[in-house]
Amino acid sequence: MTPTEIGLFALAVVAGAVAAVAGFGIGSLLTPALGGVIGVRAAVAVVSVPHALATATRLWGLRDAIDARVLRAFGIASAAGGLIGAALHGLFASPALSVVLGALLILAGVLELTGLNRRMVLEGAASTIAGLAAGVFGGLVGNQGGIRSAALLRAGLSPRSLVATATATAMLVDGARMPIYLVTDGGDVAANSRYVVILSAGAMLGTLFGAPVLRRLPDRVFRRVLAVVLVVLGALLVAGYAG
Repeated sequence: MTPTEIGLFALAVVAGAVAAVAGFGIGSLLTPALGGVIGVRAAVAVVSVPHALATATRLWGLRDAIDARVLRAFGIASAAGGLIGAALHGLFASPALSVVLGALLILAGVLELTGLNRRMVLEGAASTIAGLAAGVFGGLVGNQGGIRSAALLRAGLSPRSLVATATATAMLVDGARMPIYLVTDGGDVAANSRYVVILSAGAMLGTLFGAPVLRRLPDRVFRRVLAVVLVVLGALLVAGYAG
């Protein structure tokens, strides 16, 4: 492998491990990194494949912890939003959207760390709206996971249930957006099949490494870890695309 491929593989392992603990991170880390090599639009489509494979791996291990109530309200709306975002991806995909997403992740992380969001509760119509918005961002930018996990922090779920429900939602979104990517950007995916294989292997390996960590985290620590991950990944998105 070339140095670039080795670096991307290592990053994919880290991304998979982060996602196993926080419920997101694969798209947030890999899309901007690969975008610097093959272009942002192509990267969104290419990363959707390792994202789906690693998400399926994570979901299998957490399938018993999914909150069906939250998945129905939030997850289905998120899948619908992902379909809309993927359809608009070719028209509106822009680095500026990633900067906006990064700023939102930083805000969500700061609100959780400071406790300023404690009165917010995600249920009913708010859950559906949040899911739809997260899905649209995911389809447009390829990075909806942070917004999804940030929203689910207010759904009253245990750490394992939050990650399980976020993962199930991600699987719904992947199922909605991937066929569109393969139709509109299938040539990019085929042309970069080597990156698909390298990133998929790394992300799935990282998922297996990170899964035991989630089981050991108490709720309070998990929330702080998730908030820090939101801030860090948000800052990376802003710096990567704004720079």
